Amino acid sequence: MAVTDPALLDLETAGWGGDHAHDPTAVRDDDGTYWLFSTDAYADGPVRGGVQVRRSTDLVTWTFHGWALPDVPAAAASWAGAVGLWAPEVARVGDEWRMYWSASSFGSRTSAIGLAVAPHPAGPWTDRGLVVTSTHDGIREGVSPHGDGPPNAIDANLVVDGDRHWLVYGSFFGGLHALELDPATGLALTQGPGVLLARRPAAVEGAVEGPYVLPRPGGGWAMLASWDSLFDTYHVRAGVADSPTGPYVDRLGRDLRDDAGTDAGTPVLTGHRLPGGPGLRGPGHGAVLTEADRQYLVHHVRDADRPTHHRVQVRLLAWTHDAWPVVSLLPWADTDHERTPATAWPDDPAVLRGAWDVLDLSADPRAVQPTTSSTLEVTDVVAHGSGRFAWRWGDGARAEAVVMPGLDPVRAHPTWTFGAVDDRGRVVAGVRHAAAGPTP
Repeated sequence: MAVTDPALLDLETAGWGGDHAHDPTAVRDDDGTYWLFSTDAYADGPVRGGVQVRRSTDLVTWTFHGWALPDVPAAAASWAGAVGLWAPEVARVGDEWRMYWSASSFGSRTSAIGLAVAPHPAGPWTDRGLVVTSTHDGIREGVSPHGDGPPNAIDANLVVDGDRHWLVYGSFFGGLHALELDPATGLALTQGPGVLLARRPAAVEGAVEGPYVLPRPGGGWAMLASWDSLFDTYHVRAGVADSPTGPYVDRLGRDLRDDAGTDAGTPVLTGHRLPGGPGLRGPGHGAVLTEADRQYLVHHVRDADRPTHHRVQVRLLAWTHDAWPVVSLLPWADTDHERTPATAWPDDPAVLRGAWDVLDLSADPRAVQPTTSSTLEVTDVVAHGSGRFAWRWGDGARAEAVVMPGLDPVRAHPTWTFGAVDDRGRVVAGVRHAAAGPTP
């Protein structure tokens, strides 16, 4: 399939920056340049196909680089009828870079995941063929085509576990699965769908999609995935497992494969509004960028007041003392304060004093919730070092938390932000007021 519409070919992209990035993933090359790959999406209309590519030196300012491929590869266009590519996953394997892309159309599970390879993130990219495909075959008459039936071959994530490679993929059409790959070629070793990792009930008109699996400190694995509608209620939840292929459970021990319930999965990032700032709606489809000294969640978000507009955001991701992922409420701004090594993050409970803008992510994870200004009513505080604390909330729940650096974008002041997960499955985050203590 070749692009023939001049309007798609001549679209002005120079001023896009991080705007119009959807389902992003980021990597860093040997020279220190960051490369962002994302769905062929444009908030104001159609766009040509081939995977959008951006580059940056700081994860803040992005320059549009172009498209990885000239269009949708012929085999994928023939199979799925797709006019663009979705949700690319890019990873380095040996001396080559591998990009898994998805081809589909909205509302269909006639989809395909393919593979392209390149010597560098900038390309040139060469198509290596289809990895896994899916169709509507197997849907039961009279049953909602969401949690039941075959999976949907979209939203790829490459997981490397020693000498075994897995493709984690899928959506609310049939849930999330893991399919083993040949490490030498990057192609599937067996026919799909693979091992079931997560599923929501067939009756639920909401997604679980965009999976990303990563190692936990000290062993085991965590899976981040996006729940609900990408247009407004999207948010990120997590589960953990001993193996990349599960079973994954949330903070309360609920199995993410159990489709008897609708709310398994522990919130990680939800829509929110800080005082004086814009509302952020539907953060989701996150990938994790891992560097030697820190990790980031790279995701898209929509403006609460302009929900059709989407862009990339990057946030620090950290791990509690018991290895649960939490992320910063503050977008990465690449300041000296944010670059403070984790070993120098606060270990004195005094950092918890004073006024904070606090958000209970679990209270209504599908909404754009405003933060509340308050003090942290905590007792029995234990400092584990490197910003990690444990404490007890006023209602007796025991929480594990991480205090990490950030830049308050409203007050334009360096500050501290925290994420806490408690034994009742509640997730609370906060941003310290600049006047709450000494300037970091």
